[in-house]
Amino acid sequence: MKSCKKVMTKQIIWCLPNDSVEKAANLMKSENIGSLPVLENDQTKKVVGLVTDRDLTLRVVAGGLDAKSTKVESVMTHQIITCRANDDIRKALEAMSANQVRRIPIVNKANKILGIIAQADVAMQIKHPKRTAKMMRGISQENGK
Repeated sequence: MKSCKKVMTKQIIWCLPNDSVEKAANLMKSENIGSLPVLENDQTKKVVGLVTDRDLTLRVVAGGLDAKSTKVESVMTHQIITCRANDDIRKALEAMSANQVRRIPIVNKANKILGIIAQADVAMQIKHPKRTAKMMRGISQENGK
């Protein structure tokens, strides 16, 4: 089976913890993506969180917060699931299914981001359609977050 580094997207769009959620939302809109890794800073590129369009909807819009003044760090997911570049893509898909996430940052030992894998990237590589379909259903189930 292939490693994560073979299928990950290397051109990563990301944001910083102190960015406004308005900036993050506009970035998601302009890049047509549903989540952004949140990096510690421009130099270390260490992953410290993940913010999704769902986070923005439930925590900002439904919470009545101001998108211009609310910082990404206050609405992002802090405990993120990651994989390493040399991990088998099945590990990434299993992690997505177990944690009901659709994207996983690929990091090195220092937690520096190297790429990102989406469920579609992994699903296209798996040769067992029934197993893949079962895992996709697991990823897509409501988790109450």
